[in-house]
Amino acid sequence: MDLANLNAFIAIAETASFSGAGERLHLTQPAISKRIASLEQQLNMRLFDRLGREVSLTEAGRALLPRAYQILNVLDDTRRALSNLNGEISGRLTLATSHHIGLHRLPPLLRAFTRAYPQVALDIQFLDSEVAYEEILHGRAELAVITLAPQTHAPVKAVAVWDDPLDFVAAPEHPLARLKKIDLKAIAQHPAVFPGENTFTNRIVSKLFAEQSLTPNIGMSTNYLETIKMMVSIGLAWSVLPRTMLDDQVARLPIPGIQLHRQLGYILHTERTLSNAAKAFMALLDAQRPALPPEDLA
Repeated sequence: MDLANLNAFIAIAETASFSGAGERLHLTQPAISKRIASLEQQLNMRLFDRLGREVSLTEAGRALLPRAYQILNVLDDTRRALSNLNGEISGRLTLATSHHIGLHRLPPLLRAFTRAYPQVALDIQFLDSEVAYEEILHGRAELAVITLAPQTHAPVKAVAVWDDPLDFVAAPEHPLARLKKIDLKAIAQHPAVFPGENTFTNRIVSKLFAEQSLTPNIGMSTNYLETIKMMVSIGLAWSVLPRTMLDDQVARLPIPGIQLHRQLGYILHTERTLSNAAKAFMALLDAQRPALPPEDLA
């Protein structure tokens, strides 16, 4: 079974598009079609139903997909295991990260890593944390540095690196910023701009309101925190932002008794062999973690 054909099959299954698969693999659509035709001929099975522009997996295609992932992951794992034997820190490291962490947390670590290990080719993918999680789960990235989910399940392992306090914010001239006493009920009455519903940060904030039987007035949403900050700063809405992003453009809205925070860190697949490059980058991340109290070291 040709690996190039399997890669094309997976790309179509994930993008639901022959043209989308071609863009991902840097191939023309006819080249993608040729690979799938070859794979279908080998298996003597139709793998996709094509109805106009709609592409969907057949029953055979759905059965092949998890096995195709498994085949490619075993081969990648074998390559890394053999490459690790020479002890060198080289090759390609595919690292997924969120835009916010990539901008605000990783630059000094990436600078130190590239200086220490110039033989490593870094492939950095900027993705939403939730998408990066899937990249790790399916073996398309070795490490992901993301906003950690409240719960992570095997075979994915999460390691917290930074505690990231979150603050309610509004423009300095916003009515909420003029209140002497603020509570969640008052905040919920004003329009808000939130991260998308699928984000871990949204879940943290929404859970807080749900616990007090309140529903925030979400008028807009976007997954980019820099965009949220801009909309807050011009007075369109209030929101919740990492404390590291606060400046004179937004005013912090202190709410007595409420402290929000999220965990930032890295995730990896526990059933896959990590390259020497990935282990070296993990060591840099681990060095950023706060030291444990003596009683926790026992």
